Amino acid sequence: MSAQREMKEKNPWYTPLTIIITVIGVIAIVALVTVAVLQNRPLLQKYKYGIVLDAGSSHTALYIYQWPAEKDNNTGRVEQKHSCKVTGKGISSYAAQPEKAGMSLTECMQEAEMVVPAKRHSETPLYLGATAGMRLLNIENRSASDQVFQAVEKALQSFPFSYQGARILSGQEEGAFGWVTVNYLDDRLKQGLETTGALDLGGASTQISFVSHDYDISESPSNSMTFRLYGNDYNLYTHSFLCYGKDQVLRMALAKQTQLGPSTILDPCFHPGYTTTRNYSSLYDSPCVSGRRPREAPTNFSHKGEGNFTKCQEVVKSLFNTTACKYSKCSFNGVFQPPLQGPFGAFSAYYYVMNFLNLTDTSINLETVKNNLASYCATPWNQIKQMHLSNVKEKYLAEYCFSGTNILTLLTEGYNFTKETYSNIKFIKKIKGSDAGWTLGYMLNLTNMIPAEAPDSPPLPHAGYVSIVTVIAVLLFILLILSLRPVWPRCSKQPQIV
Repeated sequence: MSAQREMKEKNPWYTPLTIIITVIGVIAIVALVTVAVLQNRPLLQKYKYGIVLDAGSSHTALYIYQWPAEKDNNTGRVEQKHSCKVTGKGISSYAAQPEKAGMSLTECMQEAEMVVPAKRHSETPLYLGATAGMRLLNIENRSASDQVFQAVEKALQSFPFSYQGARILSGQEEGAFGWVTVNYLDDRLKQGLETTGALDLGGASTQISFVSHDYDISESPSNSMTFRLYGNDYNLYTHSFLCYGKDQVLRMALAKQTQLGPSTILDPCFHPGYTTTRNYSSLYDSPCVSGRRPREAPTNFSHKGEGNFTKCQEVVKSLFNTTACKYSKCSFNGVFQPPLQGPFGAFSAYYYVMNFLNLTDTSINLETVKNNLASYCATPWNQIKQMHLSNVKEKYLAEYCFSGTNILTLLTEGYNFTKETYSNIKFIKKIKGSDAGWTLGYMLNLTNMIPAEAPDSPPLPHAGYVSIVTVIAVLLFILLILSLRPVWPRCSKQPQIV
């Protein structure tokens, strides 16, 4: 017992003053760290929402986006929350019965009411953008186009969201907003990285958009769009080819083969053994081909498949005029295009067609891709139906040979991708959980969610801040203890009880 007392008297750490200082120091460190953690801890996330309807030529799709509510528009990342494919065809197909265009949106809009929290309904912006299908209808019948929009607006205004209008996007806007979407989702804009070009293929049009250092705007100003995003300037080349979407280009290919009004055509772009009866009036019921209808043609014609990829490619090539060009460089049909640069993301019908054909791997030699497609096209129709008809509609199944051939021809003969640069293309459906397409870029633009200048950011992340505060607190405590060192000898020289 006396030995313990002697040790306590000799050891300065057992003095009351030292014990009190130690306790206070420990409490101070715990309090400092606790305050730092609580002050900067992640809060339960609350979101704001936005809704965009993509009214395409073949169908309409609804997309719901969300972003953090407590952050300002320059820092909160936007991501896709939900999507819904509208049952039926695109709104342009309801020209004869415009009220049905509005009615077709009801199911997906009701779904949106359930996905977006009720308390957010009134502040959630709702947009509808129509693309090439409505562009064609507007050319063909302006009155019918207006009636379709009136029916759509009436339907959308009946829902509790903040309706912001419905309009037709220009082809240039469609291409540019697709480019914004791809690069925003891939964090290339915010980080100032080399951008990815955008290749979009719809039912009635196709778009190409990319940044090229060799693009002289003065050579073709109509194909230029400039952006200043996150403090960086982008000079974007973008062009939209109306009538070169997968459905309309098929009409043009069939029109090319029926220009003499035959009662039967043997089509190399359809499988051997395929046969159906088509109506001349239905085939030519589009501004893309209406002027080419033969004067003396029967009501119907028999459409039979031959399944010959090489011949099919010649048919498709004939739709691309690659000889006329008044510029330094062109893609096709006399349209200026600067040299291709950087990687490209190909989405929408590009992805769906090539994914079905199992040809999305662009690291495979281009000749091998063509050989695989040639083998698929040569497969008898009955065999194709046995393999796929259970999960693919017959109309779409019959067209994959043509669509695949058209995609390869468009990319190589139209846009000038070579066997060396083909691997720069990546067929994509989603990027980080969000669909690739123009809708997100459109909403980001209308809501000013992408700043022109790079936003200020905290110098340290939350974890780094807490770590540094903790280290500083410990160092301060150690310095405090060391500063009391002069007291230790006096404590040890006090009278000792033996």
